[in-house]
Amino acid sequence: MTEPIRLSKRMSELGLCSRREADEWIERGWVRVDGKVVALLGSKVLPHQLVTVERQAAAEQSKRATILLNKLVGYVSGQAEDGHKHAISLITAENHWKEDRAEMLFHPTQLRSLVAAGRLDIDSVGLLVMTQDGRIAKQLIGEDSTVEKEYLVRVSYSKPGRLPDSDLKLLNHGLSLDGKALKPAKVKWQNDDQLSFTLREGKKRQIRRMCEAVGLKVVGLKRVRIGGVKLGELPAGQWRYMTPDEDFDAAPKGMPAASAARSRSRTQERQETPAMKTRPAAQEPLPQKTPSAAPPKPPRPRPVSNYAPDKARAASRASAVEPNADTVATPSKTGKTLSLKRRTHSS
Repeated sequence: MTEPIRLSKRMSELGLCSRREADEWIERGWVRVDGKVVALLGSKVLPHQLVTVERQAAAEQSKRATILLNKLVGYVSGQAEDGHKHAISLITAENHWKEDRAEMLFHPTQLRSLVAAGRLDIDSVGLLVMTQDGRIAKQLIGEDSTVEKEYLVRVSYSKPGRLPDSDLKLLNHGLSLDGKALKPAKVKWQNDDQLSFTLREGKKRQIRRMCEAVGLKVVGLKRVRIGGVKLGELPAGQWRYMTPDEDFDAAPKGMPAASAARSRSRTQERQETPAMKTRPAAQEPLPQKTPSAAPPKPPRPRPVSNYAPDKARAASRASAVEPNADTVATPSKTGKTLSLKRRTHSS
């Protein structure tokens, strides 16, 4: 027989919210099980029971901000350390990137319950996600998370020569930390002293410890991508809002067909919504004003042979002259050909 589980845990499993949010919603009477309101914390449900939330919960959730920060060295993303500031102190109106294309406006209430969804060491820089949305936190740091994180790592080799290919293969797969095998990674050289790491897990100081295991010393580390969300041109120490058309689950390369279709569909929906027609992102060039098209040139007259009759030659000469405001065509006295006379203006 299937054992009942806590309602808040079940809501988290269903992706409705985080456990903390679930407890808040239960206390407010915003949660129903099989159509009946459940307002008692600690209540349990069976997996087959239908769990729904009221519209008030969905409305409140839509107001929760998710912020992308380009963290500086010396700021911590987890528990504040001695003499160091938390990265949340960088989230101010002054540090808001001017090129942010999101429609959300900054308000101090967005700092409430704002947490870092994934650590970034004090000596590391780059993309740090801070969110009020428990669903995003679970998506990025939950036990079942498979979202890729990409880093650029500058290294120095402690031994003569260059890192052997066999050690590079170990970085990709074969190392263990704390007695547990690491998941396969994607590690490749970017240039002579810089590696690219793409991981699907985030153990404490993982990249630095992986490098130490093969004789490499990390000189600098920068996170440039989380899933389908890139750091891009966001300046160091500044932040922007995550936009509705961005998706952590969508990988820029090697995206499964189903995920790619969902991502394209969401993007198209946003592009078709008038409210989303804002200025383009900084990395995209602004549209240039195209000059108006020049008026079409008049067709060139068909050449007439010198041996053509006088009437044809006269008609050719007349068609080669383009009338203007001061010139009008009038019939000649003979009525056989056209002549041009200049119209005089009275003063």
